[in-house]
Amino acid sequence: LMQTLHVSTSHPYDVVIEKGLLDRAGDWIVRLRPNARIAVITDSNVAPLYLERVILSLTHAGVGRERVAHFIFPAGEQSKSMETLSRVYAFLAASKISRSDLVIALGGGVTGDLTGYAAATWLRGTDFVQIPTTLLAQIDSSVGGKTGIDLPQGKNLVGAFHQPRLVLIDPDTLSTLTAEIFADGMAEAVKYAAAFDGALFERLEKESLRAFLEQLITRCVDIKRLVVQEDEFDKGGRMLLNFGHTL
Repeated sequence: LMQTLHVSTSHPYDVVIEKGLLDRAGDWIVRLRPNARIAVITDSNVAPLYLERVILSLTHAGVGRERVAHFIFPAGEQSKSMETLSRVYAFLAASKISRSDLVIALGGGVTGDLTGYAAATWLRGTDFVQIPTTLLAQIDSSVGGKTGIDLPQGKNLVGAFHQPRLVLIDPDTLSTLTAEIFADGMAEAVKYAAAFDGALFERLEKESLRAFLEQLITRCVDIKRLVVQEDEFDKGGRMLLNFGHTL
């Protein structure tokens, strides 16, 4: 069952949630920008699992292979750095990505943050699409337009608010997560429930999570969407989303 949530920020966009969506990503992306060159950015964990499937979905939708480029960086928080960002810029230049083209972030939160910031600053702002593949990225970081990288002095010190043009969430990608990474995302879901939805909190306590995973993702995205619409640039109420982060 496909769910579409509309995020009414300064640059509005849709979040689409559906099992098997990854193999139809190309149809959505082509609709967004029919003749664009496309740069897919992903990490070394996600690339072997999903990169070829996304590229195939683009070719099935009519995008010539020569118009699709990809960049793979080493997985992990340490890649959310100035060094990797420089390599991404070099890749975008080599791939001749213009302002009328599209960048795709395929992966978890690190990929989304890094790619989003590269897109926000490449040619002073290029459109990008989020295809989050971890639970944490699906319910939280892919929505809301916060992008950035870490410095030796601290996390997320350099960044920009740059909303995606589209977010495509395929819950089937969660099947390849380790238990640890899945739990990482669940902690965020529990936080959303504790802060915003008591009934959801009770449901998480009582029911098997796998039974309502899609509903959980949809509800968390809905909460995030409402918070972001009220406070897009994180000056007030959106700070509630930081609840529990220090812990």
